[in-house]
Amino acid sequence: MISKNKLKELAVYKQQKHCEEDSVFVVEGVKMCGEILAANMRVNVLCATNSWLSVHPDLPGDAQVFEVDAATLERLSGLRTPNEVWMLLDRQALPAPQQDSVPLILALDHVQDPGNLGTMIRTADWFGIRHIVCSEGTVSCFNPKVVQSTMGGLLRTDITYVDLPDYLAYCGKPVYGALLDGDNIWEEERTLQLPKQGAVLVIGNESRGITQEVEQKVTHRVAIPNLGGTAESLNASVACAILVAEMVKKSIKKSE
Repeated sequence: MISKNKLKELAVYKQQKHCEEDSVFVVEGVKMCGEILAANMRVNVLCATNSWLSVHPDLPGDAQVFEVDAATLERLSGLRTPNEVWMLLDRQALPAPQQDSVPLILALDHVQDPGNLGTMIRTADWFGIRHIVCSEGTVSCFNPKVVQSTMGGLLRTDITYVDLPDYLAYCGKPVYGALLDGDNIWEEERTLQLPKQGAVLVIGNESRGITQEVEQKVTHRVAIPNLGGTAESLNASVACAILVAEMVKKSIKKSE
């Protein structure tokens, strides 16, 4: 069982500032914790119910493991409904990213909603995009809501935080930017085809779009046509998924 002092020590990680200070992150739930175990990652602390522990006898040998009840998990959890297992890991424990499937880098400019960032990471993982660069104003990829919504994509994607305008200026690749006044992606057949050296796709902030400094580095302005003519804009993660799917599809067709 877990002591009161240990529980108090771990409960502080519900606050992101303590995770930042100690360079750790929290993973919760059967799905995500299963991904952690499958990746053979080093786990610092693991707290779980008896029912979860009974079907997971082979746990990392160096982890501190505590059997806890639902009430204790609720004290640790950042979820509305705590889910059987909670882990604390070092940020450096993430595995090396897998090999790129497509020559595309996703660049995120001041994306601030954790759910959106997590969904974008999950989308990148689905399409085989292994490198994401984020502006320094983008929400942390270790935010618990981000970690949860990646559905394991965080473990297979290299995510770095950079001075984004500077990165785009020297990346040596064409830069596609999602902008409302961009070229219709369905009218220009060549608009989204990936060149051999690859490309960068920039997705901007949920309400303000791409910042002016980043927009100046965009070489190809692209837009998803608003066929309904009523909605003001698309959700950022939805727009990201549509554009990535179009770019990957045209890249595949070009190589056939």
